[in-house]
Amino acid sequence: MTEVEERRLAVLNATVAEYIATAQPVGSVHVARLANLSVSSATVRTDMAVLEREGYLMQPHTSAGRVPTGKGYRFYVDHLARPGRLSMSHRIILKNFFSHLHGEVDSLLERSISLLARLTDYASVAVSYCTPDYSAPIRSIQVVGLASHGGLLVIVLGDGTVETQEIDFGQVVSDAVLSEVNAILQRNLVGQLINGELPATDRLGGSYGTRGSRHVHGRPVDDIVSTVVAALGRMATAVKPEHVFVGGSSHVAAGFDAIDTVRSILSILEQQLVLVDFIEKVLDKGLSVAIGANEHGNALLSECALVIAPFKIGGQDAGSVGVLGPLRMDYPLALAAVNAVGTGLSERLAGDAG
Repeated sequence: MTEVEERRLAVLNATVAEYIATAQPVGSVHVARLANLSVSSATVRTDMAVLEREGYLMQPHTSAGRVPTGKGYRFYVDHLARPGRLSMSHRIILKNFFSHLHGEVDSLLERSISLLARLTDYASVAVSYCTPDYSAPIRSIQVVGLASHGGLLVIVLGDGTVETQEIDFGQVVSDAVLSEVNAILQRNLVGQLINGELPATDRLGGSYGTRGSRHVHGRPVDDIVSTVVAALGRMATAVKPEHVFVGGSSHVAAGFDAIDTVRSILSILEQQLVLVDFIEKVLDKGLSVAIGANEHGNALLSECALVIAPFKIGGQDAGSVGVLGPLRMDYPLALAAVNAVGTGLSERLAGDAG
């Protein structure tokens, strides 16, 4: 990295950190002093103009200083000068909290996110997961056509539970082919367990074996059956959200200026299915920090960032805890607090399981 690049990195970090702290546009004179740079404010102003052209900063008004963009926040998070560290008082609170924390998982989560909201002053969320109970055998199984390339797998279990799974076939599939597929599934899979040892796919098709497969629009029936069986395999190993917990909703109003934004956030926090979908999409992208709609995909939360961490039971993911706040949230604090609570929960749950 060149000297100029290092200076611009320092300028960006100082601008983001100051804006997080004050919520006011940051000027070049202030940045030059904060970053302890041995250059003039005019040079810093030039650096800020370059960072603006590159999409890291923006100027809300012609005469105002700069504020970070989503890209600027992302760069700041990815290049934090040092990991966030909780204050001594916060570390003592956490140690005392987890040393006295006992009870069922749901109770632990409710109390943990309440603590997380107090530590960060952001709304906190937690989702616990469970492995579905597929101890009842399949009573009925069929694929219903949804669109030209897809269908809905509908399974009724012996205890009355109904499970569904969308499937993409990748090609046009006629009703006639689906009828043949459903006959094969019913004949071979009724009475089987989803999480049991299913028949090998090359035995399910009968006369529709790999050789001499019948085709409709170039799609062999065997391949469709194989796609369904693969979907069953994914269902057997998947985990599902069991409970959703929200804490610190009262902190939302303090983090945002626009009342419409506050209303949107509070509305989503009340909708568990929407909140779970939001969190799962972030986790599916492999993110621990999602900044703005470009990263987390929810336009109604475009002014929000999510910091999230998993907790485990017996080495397996059992859920997630996190905080939801404004784009200018204190990322070092949020990351430190969320990770500490996630780690503390994992250790406590491991101790209870042992």
